[in-house]
Amino acid sequence: MLKIGLTGGIGSGKSTVAKVFELLGIPVFYADQVAKELLQNDAGLKQSVIKHFGAETYENGILNKPFLASKVFNDPKKLELLNTLVHPVTIQAAENWFRQQKAPYAIKEAALLFESGTATGLDAIIGVTAPVALRIQRVMQRDRVAREQVLERMKHQIEESLKMKLCTFVLSNDEQQLLIPQILTLHQTLLSQSETPSFLQ
Repeated sequence: MLKIGLTGGIGSGKSTVAKVFELLGIPVFYADQVAKELLQNDAGLKQSVIKHFGAETYENGILNKPFLASKVFNDPKKLELLNTLVHPVTIQAAENWFRQQKAPYAIKEAALLFESGTATGLDAIIGVTAPVALRIQRVMQRDRVAREQVLERMKHQIEESLKMKLCTFVLSNDEQQLLIPQILTLHQTLLSQSETPSFLQ
């Protein structure tokens, strides 16, 4: 089974692409969603977060998201610290998940696939790209936030053109080219690659 990464800048539409792959019968691991669940439910991770960010991080056992966000939002070092706590646990969860899959290939969707160093060990990486102006517009509409807030989030991600150069495949979600045919073509490519013995790939 092939392990495939799926990434893209905020507002690129990678979650939409992931849902289409799921409709095609391909299992998808949503790293950001799992990371949030681990922050809430993994006892070891909770202890580490409390140790570094204080007991106020959890109220009655529930993650205090506004408090934690206030700690890391404008402090790159604290954000990096939080990532060093969360990423290893999430990476291990993804590895455990991959071992349980039976499909020809499975996908790990993650916004910070390269930034977090979690691209290693994957057989190929799909990048989803869209023009910056369109991405900003999408996020403003989706999250009901100001343009400045979207730009602030983008600062934490690798510049998109560089990110796409690091990807094996690139899907364009610019609302000019049809997205579904691109995904179907890539799906067939990955199916054929999954059938090839590893020593011939």
